Amino acid sequence: AQESLSNAARHAGASLVSVEVAQRDGALRIRVTDDGGGFDPDDDNAGFGLRGMRERVDLLAGELEIGSRPGAGTQVTARLPVG
Repeated sequence: AQESLSNAARHAGASLVSVEVAQRDGALRIRVTDDGGGFDPDDDNAGFGLRGMRERVDLLAGELEIGSRPGAGTQVTARLPVG
């Protein structure tokens, strides 16, 4: 969540950012959504921050979803097992 918030502030030009945290079905879900400029998440040059998020979530046996399009904001969702 921290890296997503940092990206929204530094790179996205977002005016609205929301953070949702929920626990259900044995998993913790953290979702960060912004209304910034967006980007192509499949772009290999998207940055080390995204790569680092993926690596940290993988280390915790979780899942990371990144949804974004240029001009349409970004939503990052991490699902981490609890217990």
